[in-house]
Amino acid sequence: MLVSKYGDHLPLYRQSQIFAREGVDLDRSTLADWVGRSTSLLEPLAQAIGRHVRQRPAIFTDDTPVKVLTPGAGKTGVARLWAYACDETPWGGEAHRAVWYQFSKDRRAERPQGHLSGFKGWMHADGYSGYEALYRSGQVREVACMAHIRRKFVDIAKAQASPIAEEVILRISRQYAIEARVRGQPATMRAVARQEEARPILDDLAAYMRDQLNKISGKTPLAGAIRYGLNRLPHLLPYLDHGILEIDNNTAERSMRPIALGRKNYLFMGSERGGKSAAIAYTLIETAKLNKVDPQAWLTHVLATIADHKITRLDELMPWRYAQQG
Repeated sequence: MLVSKYGDHLPLYRQSQIFAREGVDLDRSTLADWVGRSTSLLEPLAQAIGRHVRQRPAIFTDDTPVKVLTPGAGKTGVARLWAYACDETPWGGEAHRAVWYQFSKDRRAERPQGHLSGFKGWMHADGYSGYEALYRSGQVREVACMAHIRRKFVDIAKAQASPIAEEVILRISRQYAIEARVRGQPATMRAVARQEEARPILDDLAAYMRDQLNKISGKTPLAGAIRYGLNRLPHLLPYLDHGILEIDNNTAERSMRPIALGRKNYLFMGSERGGKSAAIAYTLIETAKLNKVDPQAWLTHVLATIADHKITRLDELMPWRYAQQG
């Protein structure tokens, strides 16, 4: 049921209908209770994945809105699901890939501050102002996202014939060509290539955008895209010096896709507890997928053993350990 709902985006009421066709009477409320009890049992494992992510030197984060039913009001409010991911495969790191989801009833700045309490390292993120307190602490260092910059110019190029937007996209594509070539190389080699090849391109891009901004109306969408790019580019510079960093935040953005697909089907979550259950289930299922593990087979194994498993040995239940066991 967990995999069907959170991995295959099949709402519980549809699962109930499928069971009914097979002559099995399982009310949606019964299924919801099973989901709640299962995720409560699995929560320590999701927390262990969260610790694994926060121990990495660089992480990726993003968030997305989800609708949650307001108790007694008969209407929905807007909550958030946050993703914190790690992926060291681009530079040959040894840590296993993972993504940790957290639910919150709003998007206030203290939410990511609480999630990342104790984390020290680089964070790839968008320009959300709520992260500023983390950066001011000195414990978390910001890395901006080139994909966000590029996307604004792509939208303009699609909407109108803009030689300036197309030129910016072309220059950015040269940087991505460098990234494709150094992917999988050691961090030190990636940093050298970026310093020698990507830095001049990035410097020229900034100079080009400043020059064009002086030639166009400041009220146009193109001017807005250029100002956004010029504001974010200085926060992208760390990736040039550190081979463990990426040019964009696409790792986190990919982790949002399952949620986007799911909310199209289940429309809203029934409660805050349902939101927390979703975060636990997404953490387990998506981390299993990242490690090329069948989430249903792995969770079947975990649910059969976790009740008697020592909490100090949770690492033995991680999906990558399950994969090693064959």
